[in-house]
Amino acid sequence: MAKEIEDGVDGHVRRWSTLWEANPQVAPEIEGALIRMKNILRRERRGDVAAFTDPAFTREDYHTLHVLMIQPYPVEATPAQLAEAANVTRAAMTARLDRLTRAELITREVEPQDRRRVVVRPTAAGRAAWEKHIHAGMARDWELFAALDIDELKQLNTLLRKVNRSFEE
Repeated sequence: MAKEIEDGVDGHVRRWSTLWEANPQVAPEIEGALIRMKNILRRERRGDVAAFTDPAFTREDYHTLHVLMIQPYPVEATPAQLAEAANVTRAAMTARLDRLTRAELITREVEPQDRRRVVVRPTAAGRAAWEKHIHAGMARDWELFAALDIDELKQLNTLLRKVNRSFEE
């Protein structure tokens, strides 16, 4: 097991740190944190890819429903807001919304007060699809962080929140 760790992410961090140990501008702690976070995200994406094998409901379909369901508005958003939240182009979001509309997982309605504005809302079937997959995703996430107890997860979140908040200042 120790050899696996040495050859894996920790080995990568150690080798990288060794190359730069004489340079005081390099912080192996920062590189280590970034490499480890990227590794966690890569594993999370792999789990999602493996979970969404049905071409009738893709990872992108789920992700689009997810950003719709967690909007700060009462479970509705414009296509532009969804594109921003999903970190995709507006054209890509339009293609996703077309697909979800055909599958009857969302509705797109023109606002009567402003006919230029389109509002996207989930249907009952869309909510059910999202709920089915969110619970399976949460189970995968628990597995991903199984090495940490709840207090350690809280500590990790506190530290990551602090870093993220520094971007907003």
